[in-house]
Amino acid sequence: MASPPKAPAADPIDARLVRRLADILTETGLSEIEVEHSGLKIRVAKTLTAAPMQLMHSAPAAAPAPVAAAPSSAPVEAAAPVRAAGDTVNSPMVGSVYLQSEPGAEPFVKVGDTVTAGQTLMIVEAMKTMNPIPAPKAGRVLEILVEDGQPVEFGEPLAVIG
Repeated sequence: MASPPKAPAADPIDARLVRRLADILTETGLSEIEVEHSGLKIRVAKTLTAAPMQLMHSAPAAAPAPVAAAPSSAPVEAAAPVRAAGDTVNSPMVGSVYLQSEPGAEPFVKVGDTVTAGQTLMIVEAMKTMNPIPAPKAGRVLEILVEDGQPVEFGEPLAVIG
């Protein structure tokens, strides 16, 4: 004699709650929200996050500079790109970088401009949200390391302020 079918275990996750949390993210502009109740923890995020890890950043490829060849039989190591001395402004997120507020507009800053702390240097668009990238300190823009519309990774160097 066959035993009666077992009723499926009740799903401890309330799909309506998850949808409501996602709606709250959209309404408030937050990137993630976490709720814990009665031992159940639910985290909803707009972007994927990984466990903390040590990142090794490679600099964006620079245009090759003309170099005079020295006669030598020893192998030549590739030199690291030379960066201006100053504070590097890194991307706080993955997205596309824009150097001006809209196509055809003047860029927020140009190399050589003097900026104040908090002044917008560029915008990183992530998930249809425009995120201004502020200058971390007052100084002069020594380098802009990205092109307009270029995709960028988290932690990628964007500019150098001296």
